[in-house]
Formats: sequence, structure tokens, C-alpha cells
Amino acid sequence: MRIHKLVLGTALIACVLLISFSVNAGGAVQSNPVALLQYIADNMISQLKANKASLKTKPQIVYSLANRYVVPYADIAEMSRRVIPPRVWASATSAERAQFQSKFTRLLVRTYASALTEFQDQSVKFYPVRGNTAGMSTVVVNSVIESPTRQSIQMTYRLLRKGSAWRLYDMSVEGVSLIESFRSQFADILAQGNMEQLLNQLGRHNAGNR
Repeated sequence: MRIHKLVLGTALIACVLLISFSVNAGGAVQSNPVALLQYIADNMISQLKANKASLKTKPQIVYSLANRYVVPYADIAEMSRRVIPPRVWASATSAERAQFQSKFTRLLVRTYASALTEFQDQSVKFYPVRGNTAGMSTVVVNSVIESPTRQSIQMTYRLLRKGSAWRLYDMSVEGVSLIESFRSQFADILAQGNMEQLLNQLGRHNAGNR
């Protein structure tokens, strides 16, 4: 499966800054999208520094961190629905949807976890959201990732409200959306086949990236 180089580069580095040291962020933190992202970034940077010497030689550490700390703060169900064309998603069986979500989660984890090995003491700054988020169902948070050795990266995060908490469902690196990138790749595959063939290809790709 083809993976966009931009996603594999800058987006991967950015994604690791969304991993939390503790999955149990307080309710007050989760009810504020900027506070949630800042909490996650601050704690993950601490974890990256603590494990920096092992990141390149022990990928199992990377996978464990991603599975344990990224997934709980992302709305994987919403992401899964958005990366598949509406007509295909509507016609898919419940079993196919469940399989896709599982395989897509694994793809996300394995793809973006590889960025952990590139950590070079980056820091992240989040900008305030305009307006009162109390009445919003979705929100956009802008940020910049700064590095002592690399050019700054502009990041945009999109979150939606789930009850009283906010969950990430998309992010953009220099204007390039994660969801749109995957949607384009999956659409190419589906144009030549069906949901079953996409699931098979995802399975083969994941099996080759253990």
C-alpha cells in the first residue's frame, strides 16, 4: 500500500506529540480541547525523553505507547467512517465495518508510531480556540511544533465532542489532512475493487509491518 511521504515524515513526528503519559486525563482537562492536547503533548514529550535511547532499537515500545495512549483519545469510529466513501460505507456489512476499524487502527498505530524514533527534543505550542467552545460540537485547534534542529511545522487538529469530552478525529500538517490522505488512498483501491479487497490489502500491509 502506498503511504504519502508527507504523512510518513512531518505528520508522523507530529502525531507522537498526541500520545499521553497517562490515559486518565481528568474530566476538566478532557472538556477543554486545548487543555487536552496540551496535557497529552506535555506528558508524551516526557515519555519520549525518558525512552529516547531505546526508540530506534525497540519498536515494541513504540507500538505499546501508541496502542495504549493514542487510541483512547482518538475517535477511531469517526475516522474510519470518514476515510471510506459514503456509498461504500453505507453498503458495508456490520462485520466489514468492524474489520475495517480494527485493521485501520492497526495501520494508524504502525504508521505513526514509526515517528517516535525521530524524536529530537521537539516542543509544541497550541493556540487558543476562538469563541466559547461550550456550544460547539466540533472545534479546530492550531499549533506549531518547534525544533532546535528543524524548521517549525504548522499543525491543525480537529476534535469533536463526545458527551462532555473531546476526541481527535483529524489533523493536518502544513494544510495536508490525515483523513483526506487516507481517503484518497482507499478510494484508489476501492475504484478497482470492493470492501473485501480493501480489507485484504490492509491485512497484507499490516502483516508486512509487524
